[in-house]
Amino acid sequence: MIAGKQYRNVSPSTKKKVKICLVSAPYYREITDDLIRGATRILKEIKAEFEIVEVSGALEIPTAIKLMENEFDGFIAIGCVIRGETAHFEIVSSESSRGLTNLGLEKICIGNAILTVENRVQAEKRANPEIFDKGGEACNALLSIIKIKERGR
Repeated sequence: MIAGKQYRNVSPSTKKKVKICLVSAPYYREITDDLIRGATRILKEIKAEFEIVEVSGALEIPTAIKLMENEFDGFIAIGCVIRGETAHFEIVSSESSRGLTNLGLEKICIGNAILTVENRVQAEKRANPEIFDKGGEACNALLSIIKIKERGR
């Protein structure tokens, strides 16, 4: 990272036009909107088809993905969990991550853009497409996984 800017990966190309679902938990709407903006910029560049589906919270993202697994080539999980005064942060961040990992091991292609941060300032910087662009980073990660999955077809 140089002066707050993340190195920008080139989006890997896939063999076919992909259909992607962004599953968003918009509790912190401004944060998730930035994550979506970063991810969709790349999806538009590669002319991918995409849809945005909202769920109530980060814990619901893995379930939503599982329910839609046959409709899309891949998913981007979008959300933000900010540490508070209770154990809720640990539960939500750990269990949503575990759920996504388990789905990945079932060969569902997922890019994870669920931010887990200490405060709102950290979230804003990480979500901002002009600073850390974690939405774009998750999209690139997803496209890399899709490309690997295509090798097995």
